[in-house]
Amino acid sequence: MAARDFWPWATNIAGMSGPDPHRHYIDGEWTTGESTETFASENPATGETLGEFYRGTPADVQAAVDASDEAFAEWRAMSYVDRAEVLWDVYHELRDRTDELGEIVTRECGKEISEGRADVVEAYHMVEWAAGNARHPHGDVVPSEIASKDSYMRRKPKGVVGCITPWNFPVAIPFWHLAVTLVEGNTVVWKPAEQTPLCGHTVAEMMTDAGVPPGVFNVVQGFGDAGNAIVEDDRVATVLFTGSAEVGHKIDEKLGGVPGRDAALEMGGKNAIVITDQADMDTALHSAVMSSFKTTGQRCVSSERLIVHEEVYDEFKREFIDLAEEVAVGDPLEEDTFMGPVVDEGQVEKFGKYNDLARKEGANVLVDRAELDAEEIPDGHEDGHWVGPFVYEVDYDPDLRCIHEEVFGPHVALIEYSGDVERAVEIHNDVPYGLAGAIVSEDYRQINYYRDNAEVGLAYGNLPCIGAEVQLPFGGVKKSGKGSPSAREVIEAVTERTAWTLNNSKDIEMAQGLSAEISTEDED
Repeated sequence: MAARDFWPWATNIAGMSGPDPHRHYIDGEWTTGESTETFASENPATGETLGEFYRGTPADVQAAVDASDEAFAEWRAMSYVDRAEVLWDVYHELRDRTDELGEIVTRECGKEISEGRADVVEAYHMVEWAAGNARHPHGDVVPSEIASKDSYMRRKPKGVVGCITPWNFPVAIPFWHLAVTLVEGNTVVWKPAEQTPLCGHTVAEMMTDAGVPPGVFNVVQGFGDAGNAIVEDDRVATVLFTGSAEVGHKIDEKLGGVPGRDAALEMGGKNAIVITDQADMDTALHSAVMSSFKTTGQRCVSSERLIVHEEVYDEFKREFIDLAEEVAVGDPLEEDTFMGPVVDEGQVEKFGKYNDLARKEGANVLVDRAELDAEEIPDGHEDGHWVGPFVYEVDYDPDLRCIHEEVFGPHVALIEYSGDVERAVEIHNDVPYGLAGAIVSEDYRQINYYRDNAEVGLAYGNLPCIGAEVQLPFGGVKKSGKGSPSAREVIEAVTERTAWTLNNSKDIEMAQGLSAEISTEDED
């Protein structure tokens, strides 16, 4: 789709506006759905309305599941390669329109423009991986103990898959879910985050332009009631979810023991970086700033705890404070901005609440830019949701809520430790979450100890604890997740595996020495 075709429906982008609310996409048609109620998408940097959207109802979800269920047989009957050919067209849509869609990401969720573009690049990398995988070997040949038998495993698509995705990666994470799911032969009902419906609408436009058949891909915009309707529909074989631990655990409670249904859940974290006495200071500082402040701390893998050895603590603290005081907060469309706004007023309030909690629990505040000075807020952006870094130091205590509960903002605790790396990892693991973490050290023994003992699903050495690549599974342990709704691991969630054995002989011969002789009462 050319840019001139895009802009007329992109409501209020760059000062433009459109007359009608955007619709759901169900069974190959744009539809208003069952309700006339609408909701708005807002630019978190300016407060500007980007568009109005019809709010989906459980009845709309039912219609989408109907369409998805109906389309499944024909879609699964296509070869892997033919399904992948459709996704290759999606890949080119994303790649050709990266700058355009990247700007929409930035305008709608507030992260700075290089992150907006990277969101789209990650999406087309995931489509590339999934579509390319269609021509790779599938299944496993397993030797039989009987020479005349062939044994192997095959995978079959489960059917309708529900995808519920967050606002902070409004293009990349949907394609973690969608790309593999569709190539494997399933059909999809997707509910984008209510904070980023314009990104969802744009992705739906791209899917239709790429020729995804009616019913194979459906989008219902809306809130938690629409997401819950996906979970409650027994025809949805698997739910892929990325979002808060609170919602994810409710999905798991609903589906965890239901035969024939499954969920892959990636949730939040209270992530940490361990900086040992053997750390390179430049690497430690760079990793800490990227992990704590990129995306304004609104990544599920953002680091809210920096666990620093006493021998390097004072130097690290001094230099980290200087960087936190100076990190560029500003218009996310400007290339020299490092931190944009948080996504909405609710995030501002939560951030302030946990900053107050840290003070109450005895923290020594080192940097307090939570309420930015007027001159720090870009002209014309006074109605945005602006915060800056909040950094404090606190003695480790297992009862402190501020170092155990996820904030999802640029709220960072410095925790000094003494002793060896075992003590650092003990502090690191003392949270209910286990999503991501990192260690900075020039000692490979310390790195290997962290590798073997850190309770995380994503681990990094001498790097920020952000920046996953699409070919790696993305998920956590403990309260942070169940499975990985991305890359190779999501195949497990959206397919059923059949162990198949074929006899090539006219005779029946059994494994384990089991007799295949049939005895009758007439035998002497």
